Amino acid sequence: MRRFVGAACFAAVGGLVVIAGHAQEPEAPKADAPIVLQAAHLFDGKSGQLVSPGRIVVRGTKIEAVGRDVAAPAGAQVIDLGDATLVPGYIDAHTHIAGDYDESWTRGFYNSMMRLPVEQSFHAQANAKATLQAGVTTVREVGAADYIDVALRNAIAEGLVEGPRMLVSVHAIGSTGGHCDASAFPPGLVREFGEQDGVCNGADSCRIAVREQLKYGADNIKVCASGGVLSESDPVDVPQLTKEELEAIVDEAHAWRRKVAAHAHGDLAARMAIDAGVDSIEHGSFLTTETLTRMKEKGVYLVPTRMTVKFVEEKASTYPPKVAGKARAAAASHGDMMRNALRIGVPIAMGTDAVVYPHGKNGQEFGDYVELGMSPAQALMTSSLGSARLLGIEGETGTLESGKFADIVAVPGDVLQDIRATERPVFVMKQGQVVRNTR
Repeated sequence: MRRFVGAACFAAVGGLVVIAGHAQEPEAPKADAPIVLQAAHLFDGKSGQLVSPGRIVVRGTKIEAVGRDVAAPAGAQVIDLGDATLVPGYIDAHTHIAGDYDESWTRGFYNSMMRLPVEQSFHAQANAKATLQAGVTTVREVGAADYIDVALRNAIAEGLVEGPRMLVSVHAIGSTGGHCDASAFPPGLVREFGEQDGVCNGADSCRIAVREQLKYGADNIKVCASGGVLSESDPVDVPQLTKEELEAIVDEAHAWRRKVAAHAHGDLAARMAIDAGVDSIEHGSFLTTETLTRMKEKGVYLVPTRMTVKFVEEKASTYPPKVAGKARAAAASHGDMMRNALRIGVPIAMGTDAVVYPHGKNGQEFGDYVELGMSPAQALMTSSLGSARLLGIEGETGTLESGKFADIVAVPGDVLQDIRATERPVFVMKQGQVVRNTR
């Protein structure tokens, strides 16, 4: 916008053009003008190598060119990010941004019961924005109440609110009394959950439950194959669905060309889910060498949610006794399980279980993998290649390549020397739109 006042006397002041004592804003680049991002380093998420310096040409929503010496097109807006590394936007394959983290377990429980769905949707919007600002440009939401995940996904896609691209599961599927059911309220106080809410019993009932989630827009299916940590009623490691129920769930989901994520801390439950044909095992705290080997043979991904396991161990004393005991047991086993998975070569997809910890800290997951023995490059590629392939979107995003969505993050310094830089993004672009730039 131009602001002309008074005589034609020009001077430069603070980056603005001054005309007769009044500031004139510099012209913004044209809406269709290409953008050039440049930084000291670039990690494309595919080669495993660092390029220095790095440059990316973005036109519209897509990447046009990537490399050390690519030329800036005429009329391009150049954004120089200085001593930083350009990396692919993070893909978190296990989130619950429709829900809220609360320092107090009991207060969080109360709020989840008492908030109206529309009120919770505003909280979900804030969580989505915090997640995007943290560098996460795509998430898989693995279960939410009241169809809030569907509404949030659609609102983000329509540009009404700010957040990552979302692939949603609607309600997670599980058995009566299991991790995906409601808490054990006294009968009559709270309505019983059914197939529409994802609670099923018997193969036919579980098939209906899958269809109910697909009816309302599920991009993928989440199933609770074993007990969980933060639920009070169920043991953490026992199977909660039969072989026939799991097979019906996977068969129906795959018939609709939807992938299935299986929450499974327990080893037997995970093996049953793997044999039924699930695409990923979430958490996997107690998985044995035999089960991990079976996962590698079948190409089943592990989504380890490492930072959540560490977080609940630290917070265990604040939980109810039943929950605290399960948190400590899972944490005691999880590290060795992951080291074993790395040794065997199980495919790993980055996922954090956001909601158990405060939203917007997702980048910590990469550093936690490095602490267990991954190289920084391997850790980064659990998102760029791991999560992208698991979610079936590797042709659209995940790596910095020509023709893919311009989902790009810049972190300070050399990320291969400081993997914890992923926790401090200085720049975030989602599908060609700059959503954060602190440089």
